[in-house]
Amino acid sequence: MKTSPFSEEHQLLRKTIREWAETEIKPHLGEWEEAGWFPSDLFLRAGSLGFLGLAFPESAGGQGGDYWSQVVFLEEMGRINGSIAMVMGVQTDMATPPILEFGTEEQIETWLKPALRGERIGAIGITEPDTGSDVASIRTNAVRDGDEWVLNGQKMFITNGARADFISMVVRTGRHDADNPWGGISMFIVDTSLPGFEVSRTLGKSGLKMSDTALLFMDDMRLPANALLGVEGEGFTQIMWELQGERMAVSVSGAAGARAILEETIEYARHREAFGRPIGTHQAVAHRIAEMATEVEALEALVYECAELWNRGVYATEEVAMAKLATGLVGNRVADMAVQVMGGAALVEGSNVGREWLGSRIGRIGGGSDEVQRQILAKIMGIG
Repeated sequence: MKTSPFSEEHQLLRKTIREWAETEIKPHLGEWEEAGWFPSDLFLRAGSLGFLGLAFPESAGGQGGDYWSQVVFLEEMGRINGSIAMVMGVQTDMATPPILEFGTEEQIETWLKPALRGERIGAIGITEPDTGSDVASIRTNAVRDGDEWVLNGQKMFITNGARADFISMVVRTGRHDADNPWGGISMFIVDTSLPGFEVSRTLGKSGLKMSDTALLFMDDMRLPANALLGVEGEGFTQIMWELQGERMAVSVSGAAGARAILEETIEYARHREAFGRPIGTHQAVAHRIAEMATEVEALEALVYECAELWNRGVYATEEVAMAKLATGLVGNRVADMAVQVMGGAALVEGSNVGREWLGSRIGRIGGGSDEVQRQILAKIMGIG
């Protein structure tokens, strides 16, 4: 029998989060999916319940829990819906941790604490129309002008971008050269209410439809000096640090989503009949589900190993890259096998499995693609 990393306190937290998700999120998924949007009040509600700052210290407005508390939240969000897991993960594990890690007391008071209460919605700004995983090649730039910074550029595929109050953004503030190809990059907290910021358009997607994704423009946008996050020129190091937590969050919620799909597939196979008996009794279906279960179990073990390292403060680059790579591959494969088992029932409008199948593909792209994770691992092994 496998041992659980979760304490009784964690399990009580899980019960509370699951009840909230089942009663206040699940009944609305269909209408939100059709609208391609969900109410921003969901952030306020999650914040009022203390769910947005579970692993943040109390001094920063959080609940002071360990990382396993955050794992519980991410798992329950992944279990209920991929879109919701995405937007909540951006808030809790992508946009806000850099403020805690690199921010001043003023930035923590102004941006982090309200974000943990759900009063300010955050986004992470990395990708650009011509630049994705190659962070060193970003073109969005900020130039000093007295006590201000003048920001110009574009950011693409930004989750929460259409509703964000602030964006933790990587920006070029200097040149890079052969001796320091990752130099000249800084991080800023970009206040989206300032003149010069524009949500150019929201982007329709084939999956994860209720999470907004936006193309953003910054045109001579003047930022105050205190918008700089951390030290000028150290943005590349800062965003690489952020990406570790982002990949952990994607892995945790993605593995939980795969388990939820597995459970739904098993339930379907027990009750759907073909040729006079439940389809689960047919060897082809039973063997497929057995394969799904094995992959989910192995994935979860890897993700939990990473979570334990993360909880102890270990910067586990190799393990996190493996978990992110495995989550994308397994999550996508398990969702695809579930569709194969359920057939047309998975592809009709409103089907949860069909919805999650479409959404699962982003797991192999966002937060660093499969290819990026493979390259990280190849370098660690001395072959890349």
